[in-house]
Amino acid sequence: MRQETLAVHAGRASDPATGAVTPPIHLSTTFERAPDGSFPGGHVYTRTTNPNRAELEDALAALEGGAAAAAFASGTAAIMTVMQALAPGDHVLVANDAYHGTGRLLRETFVPWGLRVTFVDLTDLAAVRAALTPETRLLWTETPSNPLLKVTDLAAVAALAHEAGALCACDNTLATPILQQPLRLGMDLVMHSTTKYLGGHSDVLGGAVVVREDGPFFAKVRRIQVSGGAVPSPFDCWLVLRGIRTLPYRMRAHAENAKKVADYLSEHPAVEAVHYPGLATHPGHEIALRQMTLPGGMLSMQVHGGQEAAMRVAARVQLFTRATSLGGPESLIEHRASIEGPGSTTPENLLRLSIGLEHPDDLIEDLAQALGDLTPLAPSPARR
Repeated sequence: MRQETLAVHAGRASDPATGAVTPPIHLSTTFERAPDGSFPGGHVYTRTTNPNRAELEDALAALEGGAAAAAFASGTAAIMTVMQALAPGDHVLVANDAYHGTGRLLRETFVPWGLRVTFVDLTDLAAVRAALTPETRLLWTETPSNPLLKVTDLAAVAALAHEAGALCACDNTLATPILQQPLRLGMDLVMHSTTKYLGGHSDVLGGAVVVREDGPFFAKVRRIQVSGGAVPSPFDCWLVLRGIRTLPYRMRAHAENAKKVADYLSEHPAVEAVHYPGLATHPGHEIALRQMTLPGGMLSMQVHGGQEAAMRVAARVQLFTRATSLGGPESLIEHRASIEGPGSTTPENLLRLSIGLEHPDDLIEDLAQALGDLTPLAPSPARR
């Protein structure tokens, strides 16, 4: 079954009680037992299972081509659960350009807890091979990365990790299962912040883990999900499942708009660099062509003039909204280094753009007037 059809039908069925085509929201926290002590509906207590969460997990597994999925209250909760399924002393290899919240969670919570963590450039296969150890239990990648949009060769790093006896996980938030399917490229786990494109409307918080095989490691993930209780509410599950129905068509529009904006910015004299896998000059362009159907709706640009100039551009936009997050219908712009705070490795002149569903010409006109009178302080380097 094709992705467009799965997005509409996976995890969904007409309500048997009323015939409603749109699933009802099951807000009950507890479910009645039959006289014989069984649970005929399959649910006991909402922290354990809920009909809306089950529907969402079925849909996510189907879209990613996985065996099972677990939904969480946030993307960070999903990451935390995967790390908690490891043991103190285990070694984890992590992309050095992963989402800053991932790195902070590992450094501040899991290194003190006992995990050994190495951050490495996963686009450098020689560095990956050198960093793997007999104690490595998990390789965590993110592609395209946030906010530099680096592209990791998933099949290649999965092969290296498996040679070392480690599992491989991919944060697939920016690509979604519509543009990239890491499980088919050798990944064992896929993580999503469902807050972003899967929800798609900037109105719900959530996360998910999808696995290629429903084996012992996922059993640990599921136990932690149930016992820890970091689960999404029934309404949150309903909202994400609603968003998934239009996901294939939204992702095409996001990617089409982003490519037009990236092309424009790559020729602008005030822009020092554009990071977007859809540009032929991007270092990961060829890999992106192999493992993605489209290069996605996210890009970042570095402007001449440092942080002051970047903040000035962000202050001038009229159509873009200055806000954190991504994946909604509205276009957002953000100065990442100031959001990430002390210790950020993001360039101070970088602005991250989540390209929405507005007309691309309107977005380009807004950026044109915002970039307006910026004067390059140095000759532009080769475009990326």
